[in-house]
Amino acid sequence: MYKIWSGSLIFILVCALIALVVGFAFGPWFGVGVFILVLLGLLDHHLSNLQRLAQWARLRDDSPAPEGHGAWRPVFHELECRARDGREERQRHMETLERFRSAGEAMPDGIVYLSTNDAVEWMNRRAEQHLGLSQAKDVGLPLVAIVRVPELVAYLEAGGTDEPLVIPSPRRTDRRLLVQIVPFGGGQKMLISRDITQLEKLETMRQDFIANVSHELRTPLTVVSGFVETVADGLDDLPREDVERFLNLALEQSTRMQRLIEDLLTLSALETGAPAPHEERVDVGDLLRTIAQEAELLSNGRHAITLDLHDDARADILLGSQKELHSAFANLASNAVRYTPAGGSIALAWRSDDDGGEFSVTDDGIGIDARNISRLTERFFRVDKGRSRETGGTGLGLAIVKHIVSRHQAELCIDSAPGKGSRFAVRFPATRLTRRP
Repeated sequence: MYKIWSGSLIFILVCALIALVVGFAFGPWFGVGVFILVLLGLLDHHLSNLQRLAQWARLRDDSPAPEGHGAWRPVFHELECRARDGREERQRHMETLERFRSAGEAMPDGIVYLSTNDAVEWMNRRAEQHLGLSQAKDVGLPLVAIVRVPELVAYLEAGGTDEPLVIPSPRRTDRRLLVQIVPFGGGQKMLISRDITQLEKLETMRQDFIANVSHELRTPLTVVSGFVETVADGLDDLPREDVERFLNLALEQSTRMQRLIEDLLTLSALETGAPAPHEERVDVGDLLRTIAQEAELLSNGRHAITLDLHDDARADILLGSQKELHSAFANLASNAVRYTPAGGSIALAWRSDDDGGEFSVTDDGIGIDARNISRLTERFFRVDKGRSRETGGTGLGLAIVKHIVSRHQAELCIDSAPGKGSRFAVRFPATRLTRRP
């Protein structure tokens, strides 16, 4: 601006000298008129540049500055450079903000930015899902007016605490959220929400698991210690037959504990993702004949057990772990024996085609209610707890079967109805099946 005014002053002085000379030559009024016209032309020049500058300043886009004339040219150029630097700086800030927003959207937790008066300033999609918010409608509104959860309202009014708060999700009451307020900036807050439904379920399962293991071990231990104590106290007085009976019962309970511990170790190895054993070529016919013999021994003649192994399947070979497949098939067969009343029938069968192979166990036993089928593979879940314990079941068999089936890329299918029996089938993909040459 200094150059503009200094240049204008020089220009006026020069014009004044010219007007003075013209005044001497043509008269003073003629010189004054020339001087006034020059001043008006100079004023128009400056006003024209200022008007174009004002018009450009009012534009809301990134249009370049207009070209200045005369002494205004360097001014317009300087303003254009400043505007370009501002645009570049603004673009960098926008890109940084967009990265932060993208990072916020990618977070597995819900994030809500709150103003000093707890109004919603921004949220990610996860927060919309957790808290039932809407980016389009709720920005600018107080959070307590949108999320009507009394515990959260009290938590916000208290300014948040170091301890997080657990609340039901306003959108889905079956989900549980862990929310925490983190202050930042000048009185602003960030509310973080995390879905802990699955974690709570896992914690409940862990507690149930410990309680079930304690119960399952305590019962036989109590029986064993009671029998041993009885025998020890009355060894000289008890008949030999009673001593033998007590010791046999104690042995039976200790065997039950050993079987429970073995199943727990097997299940633990499967659930922790232990490396699968080296895959073998398992002869389906030999494996199923062994399973059928073991089922007959467990049944002790109380059931009619059949093995349906058609001629084409006698050459089938399963690729997998002999030990694990035997464990899974034996568990299904032994469950059928345990839950089928005496006089019932149990059919073991194998079918194969171009889509793969299927091992099935069908019985006409007590059956299973539809609401319990989805829980059958849970640890220690029993449809009939008393009957399972009477027959030596540990409650871990189907949980083991589920993991073994998954490790062999197979599928466990269950069909059952109370009083009509059950059918358990393991379907293997064609990639797991080959034929003996």
